[in-house]
Amino acid sequence: MIEDKNTSKTQISDLGEFGLIDHLTKNFKIKQKSTNLGIGDDAAVLDFKNKKCVLSTDLLIEGVHFDLSYVPLKHLGYKAVIVNLSDIYAMNATATQVTISIAVSNRFPLEALEELYAGIDTAAKLYNIDVVGGDTTSSTTGLIISVTAIGYAKEDDLVYRSGANDNDLLVVTGDLGAAYMGLQVLEREKQVFKVNPNSQPDLDRYTYLIERQLKPEARKDIPELLKALEVMPTSMIDISDGLSSEVIHLCKQSKVGVNLFEEKIPLDPAVISICEEFKLNSTTVALSGGEDYELLFTIKQDDYPKIKANPNLTIIGHMTDEKSGIGLVTRANEKIELKAQGWNPINE
Repeated sequence: MIEDKNTSKTQISDLGEFGLIDHLTKNFKIKQKSTNLGIGDDAAVLDFKNKKCVLSTDLLIEGVHFDLSYVPLKHLGYKAVIVNLSDIYAMNATATQVTISIAVSNRFPLEALEELYAGIDTAAKLYNIDVVGGDTTSSTTGLIISVTAIGYAKEDDLVYRSGANDNDLLVVTGDLGAAYMGLQVLEREKQVFKVNPNSQPDLDRYTYLIERQLKPEARKDIPELLKALEVMPTSMIDISDGLSSEVIHLCKQSKVGVNLFEEKIPLDPAVISICEEFKLNSTTVALSGGEDYELLFTIKQDDYPKIKANPNLTIIGHMTDEKSGIGLVTRANEKIELKAQGWNPINE
């Protein structure tokens, strides 16, 4: 949170648009066979043969989706890629390429954008994807990032939100709520810093939560795991806006109801502890916090023996007929209506 005032700064205008693009993308190497042509022409050329192309895009705006007072630019670049890859994996597909477009104000020197693209490059290498294009332009309101992720899958392997059936099991990967609590810690320390700029926060006990907020990981491993277990999900979605919102999406698009069991929702001990510190209900945080980028999916009951002992997967409920409603079964065994209280970008 302390800015180094002694670093050298290069004005972006010194390079021009094409010089900037060349500079920021010079380290990107082609790794995917499906990338026939990447950066350097009017358009990229991709070849997926007889497979279906899967495409998703997200827009990240400074002051709405991120706060640069506590989000390092390298982490931001990494996260911008990850949140898009998560959508591809939620289709049970393989991610292969991304395009990156940015709008940037004149308060950002070249060195700042180098940091941003270092994070993008790190994500591209770790997830084995190609950066194949994008755009740059100026902004009067700060930093804006648009990422489009591209992937492929065989038609029979694609999983949609609309395939869940009555009596299917509801399964989630990993644990929930940590990213939201990491954000609460960072926001609190920001307020402390405003009062006392010389204070140095001790964030050691919050490491897991902050990492989940600043450096999330997309669950590339889950489609691979399910294939190895010979489990085909009937529906799937990634958890970006909160568990409750995503469960409701699956139910409405599949025209089913659900019994989601509060006691089954996976929570890391750090989340429970810090929720107590912030006087927040851990169930509410898991349901509404968002930005976990775990995968939520349904499977047939016959597939239960294949996943029951897997530490990556937790069964948190089961689907019902549509008339039974979308409900949360509390620890007191009371069924209440599940409401979408996750983050809504349109209302921000």
